[in-house]
Amino acid sequence: MTYIKDILDFTETFAPLGTAMDFDNVGLLVGSGGCAVDTVLVALDITDAVVAEAEKVGAQLIISHHPVIFSPLKSLSCGDIPYMLAKSGISALCLHTNLDLSPVFGVNTCLADAVGVRDYAFAEGECLLVGELEAEVTSREFAARVKTALGCGGVRFTLGDKRVKKVAVCSGSGGDYAPLAAELGADALLTGEIKHHEILDAVRLGVAVIDAGHFKTEDVVIAPLCEKLSARFTDVKFIRSQKCTDTVEYC
Repeated sequence: MTYIKDILDFTETFAPLGTAMDFDNVGLLVGSGGCAVDTVLVALDITDAVVAEAEKVGAQLIISHHPVIFSPLKSLSCGDIPYMLAKSGISALCLHTNLDLSPVFGVNTCLADAVGVRDYAFAEGECLLVGELEAEVTSREFAARVKTALGCGGVRFTLGDKRVKKVAVCSGSGGDYAPLAAELGADALLTGEIKHHEILDAVRLGVAVIDAGHFKTEDVVIAPLCEKLSARFTDVKFIRSQKCTDTVEYC
C-alpha cells in the first residue's frame, strides 16, 4: 500500500521542498501524509473543475504545480478550493519553484527536452536553463517548432537579426531574464510570459523572444511527471487532468 508520505519522499529525490524560492509555498498543503492512496490526479492548477474531476475518478490526492494556498488564509468559504478539497477528503501536494529549479527532472528540463534544447545547465541560483539546439535555425523556425511541440494555439516571437543556436529557457513568467540570457550568450529566450518593455530589452540586447504562453510552457511537465510517478508506484493510478486548461482561445 502506498501512502502520501511515500510519494512526497520520492518527489524529494528530484524536487526537494527546501530548494523552493523564499516567496513560495510548496509541499503537502491539504491533507495528511499518513493517508493511503490508490488514485492520484496530476494537474498544473487545482481549480473547482479539477476538484470535481478528482472526485469523479476517485482520487485521494491531487498533485499540482501551482500552490493551492499561496497567501496566508484569513477565512474560508464553501467556494474556496482548499475548503472543497477538505470537504471531499482530497489532499493536495504542490510542487512549484522546487520543480522549476530541478536539474534532474522538472518543468524547465521537460520544456527544454520537448523543443530540442540539449546539453543544458541552469544559471546559478536562477530558474533559467541554457542549452543548445542541434543545428542553427531562424527564430521563426524555432517558434514554429515550439508551437508544434507544445500544442500551442499561437506563439509570439521576434525575428531577430541572427540565427538561433544557444537558447535560454524559463517556463512560466521569465521575461525579466532577458538581460541574463544575453549575458550568457543566448541567441533566444523561450518563456511563457514577457512584458512589452522586456521584449524591447531583449531585442536591444540581440536576444530573440519566443513567448509560448504560461500554461503551455509549464503543462509540458505533467505527462512526464505522471510517467515518472507511475514507474515508481505501480500500485497507484496517476491520471493526467483533462479539466485543467488555461481556457485561452486564438482567432
